[in-house]
Parts: sequence; C-alpha cells; structure tokens
Amino acid sequence: MFKFLFGSKSEAPVVKRETQRETMERAQRELNEILATLQPKPRITVYPEEGTLTIDLPEQMPDEAKALPAPDAKPSGTDATAAPKA
Repeated sequence: MFKFLFGSKSEAPVVKRETQRETMERAQRELNEILATLQPKPRITVYPEEGTLTIDLPEQMPDEAKALPAPDAKPSGTDATAAPKA
C-alpha cells in the first residue's frame, strides 16, 4: 500500500567509496580553491618528517561578521552607580 511512498526495501543503495588518492585530490582541490580567495594569504608550514601541514589563519576571516560589543546589561530608567535611597 505504501510502496509508492517509501519505495521497495529490497534495493540497497549503491555507495561509491573514494580511494585514498581520490580523497587527497578532492581535499587538495577544495583547499586550493579556498586559499586562492583569502586576503591576506595565510602562512602554510609543511612538516615533511611528520607528513603534516599547518595553516596560520588571520584573526578575522573575510566572511565573519564584525559585530559590535554587547551593550551593558542595565535596567532601563535606573542608574547602576547611584547609591540606594534610604
């Protein structure tokens, strides 16, 4: 009755697994696309003996919003520095 909604359960989805080479090529391509758009360019350090690298990103990325600091939490209409009245 609900086969038209949920489909047949006998068909297993076909998943193509990436090889390590395909994974590395995809990651390198994506990283290069991102690094090409950054200004200023980040410093990249390669550690050949470990087979790793580090990327020193700037403090503020171009797409991050430059938000103003949050206002002080003071109740409206009162002065927080005034002495209480007795």
